[in-house]
Amino acid sequence: MNIANILVRAANAYDKKAAVAFGETVLLNYKELAHNSAVLAQNLLTKYHLLPGSRVAIITANCPEYIELLFAVWHAGLVVVPINAKLHKNEFNFVLSHSGARICFTSSKLLPVITPLLEGIDNFEQLIEISSPEYKQLLTGEKSSVCSRQPDDPAWLFYTSGTTGRPKGAMQSHKNLRAMTQCYFSDIDSIDVGDAIFHAAPMSHGSGYYILPHIVKGGINVIPKSGGFNEKELLTLLTVHKNTSLFAAPTMVKRWLTFAQNKTNAFENVKTIIYGGGPMYQQDLDIAQRLLGNKLVQMYGQGECPMTICALTRYQHQDTNHPDYTNRLASIGMPMSGMEIKLIDNVGNTVKYGQAGEILVRGDAVMLEYYKNPKATAETLVDGWLKTGDIAKQSVDGFITLVDRAKDVIISGGSNIYPREVEEILNKHQGLVEVAVIGRKDDDWGEVVIAIVVSSDNNLTAKQLDEFCLEHMTRFKRPKHYIFVGELPKNNTGKILKTTLRDLYACA
Repeated sequence: MNIANILVRAANAYDKKAAVAFGETVLLNYKELAHNSAVLAQNLLTKYHLLPGSRVAIITANCPEYIELLFAVWHAGLVVVPINAKLHKNEFNFVLSHSGARICFTSSKLLPVITPLLEGIDNFEQLIEISSPEYKQLLTGEKSSVCSRQPDDPAWLFYTSGTTGRPKGAMQSHKNLRAMTQCYFSDIDSIDVGDAIFHAAPMSHGSGYYILPHIVKGGINVIPKSGGFNEKELLTLLTVHKNTSLFAAPTMVKRWLTFAQNKTNAFENVKTIIYGGGPMYQQDLDIAQRLLGNKLVQMYGQGECPMTICALTRYQHQDTNHPDYTNRLASIGMPMSGMEIKLIDNVGNTVKYGQAGEILVRGDAVMLEYYKNPKATAETLVDGWLKTGDIAKQSVDGFITLVDRAKDVIISGGSNIYPREVEEILNKHQGLVEVAVIGRKDDDWGEVVIAIVVSSDNNLTAKQLDEFCLEHMTRFKRPKHYIFVGELPKNNTGKILKTTLRDLYACA
């Protein structure tokens, strides 16, 4: 079960159909993409003497070469280590060293950053710049056959964002990637030959995983020339590529919709926007539904279970006549096909419907382990279940609503306060752009609620926000302090860094 076989099959089924586009221009059809990957695989094995299971890193912004590299690594029976190109050089150093990568592909822009890091990394052999003659030479020669792999052999070593400390390497198998791909079709969306996906989010993360289902069905993987997310560029590409999908963090969706809200028919060629990686607040969802129509799907997953835990489908987004529609829209949907979920309390007992508990998940998409971290593996994988660290409630009809991260829960006067509940209400205030809620230690209450806010109204006061909260939430949940800032700190995937906020503001 080598996941590379999906490209071999696609080359036979869709040989002359477009596979990879760079902006408006198609670069490779399926026959050419499969050929490049097979030749690259052969050269990785013979020129660098890599053995099955060896790690190969990729550090670059989104680019067309990313796709042929992914499949070349798998084709050769190796393990890919995609690394976010926006990380700090110290993070590059840690991941390259910890993963034991022997080869790294990078861009000309990052070459001077990465080259000095390699001197102290044991067993590292070669840094290859993807626009260099050396890379082009790797695309010439004989093709290799697909290396035989077992379902539980490693395929993708994904390093978590590291917002709470050193990133951990989630080792994902060929079986994990196949399960993720099948869940895309059963729970996310259908794909027809020629449908496009825009890779505006990092291909080292969620967008990269969605290359696979589009290869299976003969879709076009479109890489913006900017290598990332640019509102104007994406709208221009919509005039060329039809039936397009996009995976994006909620902040990206909000920015794109705000940019294009007065442009007639701007989203006519959008087929699906899949959002995940953070909360989409009710007000933003209402705007998205109005501007897009029935084109939204929500995905909930983790690096430990890539893109595959829960989904809120297109149908559930538009089922406005359902009596529980509003609550469903605020949820992360239902477990994906073949995935099991249970919610437990802090001593391991399954909680009742409507009660808060930590989400545990098991199924074929759950990672093998944390690479070289048996302690973290033992804490996270328990009796076949993955402990997600997310707190949620489940309705009697199976819909799951995130309450918060376990580490973010504020305990004030003996009561649990979930920051997301407070954020949902504050985000309804017209004068706020963004808000993050954290706890601050307090001698009397244990913790008190702090709101860090970004305002669009220079005259907005803490008193006005407090009055708004008193009108819309239980008194004990309202923030005791409001801190006005110009922007909230975020990591490279757009998630708000609450660890940073706690370091800055958790002390009085």
